[in-house]
Amino acid sequence: MSAKKDPGVWQGFKAFLMRGNVVDLAVAVVIGAAFTNIVNSVVKGIINPLVGAFGTKNLDSYSSCLKGPCTGTGDSATGVRILWGSVLGATLTFLITAAVVYFLMVLPMSRYLARQEARRKAREGTQEVVEVSELEVLKEIRDALVAQRGPGHDRT
Repeated sequence: MSAKKDPGVWQGFKAFLMRGNVVDLAVAVVIGAAFTNIVNSVVKGIINPLVGAFGTKNLDSYSSCLKGPCTGTGDSATGVRILWGSVLGATLTFLITAAVVYFLMVLPMSRYLARQEARRKAREGTQEVVEVSELEVLKEIRDALVAQRGPGHDRT
């Protein structure tokens, strides 16, 4: 009984993997992972040195002491620190990622789709004009035929 179900399950799993959505998602994950490395390099190579011009190059070192005394680092640290520098670094990474994705991917794609939609509507618009003009011609033909029959005949 299980021998009969296994090929069906295998075929179902294979069909699931070959769907366009799954393949698209896999490609997106791979590109996203590569893109993360680029963004991290931009933050470490450009943003952190710019911030370092005003303080330290490592954003993770920015912190505030909530409950003192705050001494030491890592496991030997005392006090309660708020590591707002690491939050700032993550926020900058997110904003850069979002900006690059928007300006390099979303905006061009939405403009392309808008142009495609405008072209589609233009094609539909010309078809409607043709249909309306054909209807108008048919009405004129009908009116001409009614006029030829004379005033005593109904249009029905």
